[in-house]
Amino acid sequence: MQKRILGKNGLEVSSLGFGCMGLSHAYGPPVDKQAGISLIRAAVERGVTLFDTAEAYGPFANEELVGEALAPFRDQVVIATKFGFGINPDGTRHDLDSRPEHIRQVAEASLKRLKVDVIDLFYQHRVDPNVPAEEVAGAVKDLIAAGKVKHFGLSEPGLQTIRRAHAVQKVTAVQSEYSLWYRGPEAEILPTLDELGIGFVPFSPLGAGFLTGKIDETTRFDSSDFRSLVPRFAPEALKANLALVEMVHEVAQRKGATPAQIALAWLLARKPWIVPIPGTSKLPRLDENLGAVAVELTTTDLGEIDAAAAKIPLHGARLPEAALAMTGR
Repeated sequence: MQKRILGKNGLEVSSLGFGCMGLSHAYGPPVDKQAGISLIRAAVERGVTLFDTAEAYGPFANEELVGEALAPFRDQVVIATKFGFGINPDGTRHDLDSRPEHIRQVAEASLKRLKVDVIDLFYQHRVDPNVPAEEVAGAVKDLIAAGKVKHFGLSEPGLQTIRRAHAVQKVTAVQSEYSLWYRGPEAEILPTLDELGIGFVPFSPLGAGFLTGKIDETTRFDSSDFRSLVPRFAPEALKANLALVEMVHEVAQRKGATPAQIALAWLLARKPWIVPIPGTSKLPRLDENLGAVAVELTTTDLGEIDAAAAKIPLHGARLPEAALAMTGR
């Protein structure tokens, strides 16, 4: 497995990380605990060193799963988790909450669930409009000074949030959705990260499974799967959007790869400081995803992909309206 550096603080991780959310949250019923542990450990054995979780996934169950799975490999891996939501006693999520005292509480609880002495990378999960970015960064800076956190990250931030937070505590990584399926960060976010020396961690690098080629116009999602609420996966939009998958499939055939591998290789080729975190609950899919690091896309390949993608209009929003309202602030 090749390595990459996130940010100027020198956080070295595998070129592809592992997004653990889907093992416990958002994609239907949680996987069997032992199966989840086995899959995470299989990823470690294959050279993956970056594992992404959050207190909100489950809630709490995903951190506990990741903590147990990675306990034997603590010195070999980088664990990223997140704060920023208020969570009720019954486990339901309520308002955004990035008050400094809440950040400290979340850090202490996450340390216990993850079975670690320090959180390697601590992201603000979503920007809280009621708490200035400087206060959030200051709270994490204090946690870093106390030895409880190593690196600070932001998830789905807007341009000004990045700059304001970075001025108080250097941001190591920004995490946002990015793929051939959604290219929003290209306009302003990626140039800003390049300027400031911040790494980028695309989540949903396979378009929540869309770019794998395993979803077609007959696919329907269970009510426990968040994609059942996503406009881009609504039947008519889904049918129209399959043109993008067909294009990726054609490239994959030429390159002797799978659509998922092309989608991930395309991301890896964008910048040397981009580290996608595809998730899966299946070992064959894990192996398929990791095979993307061996797929070489030439400048000509990339130009052809971009030219073809530019001709394909995508239908539907990437998230439900309420979720979109919490992004890019």
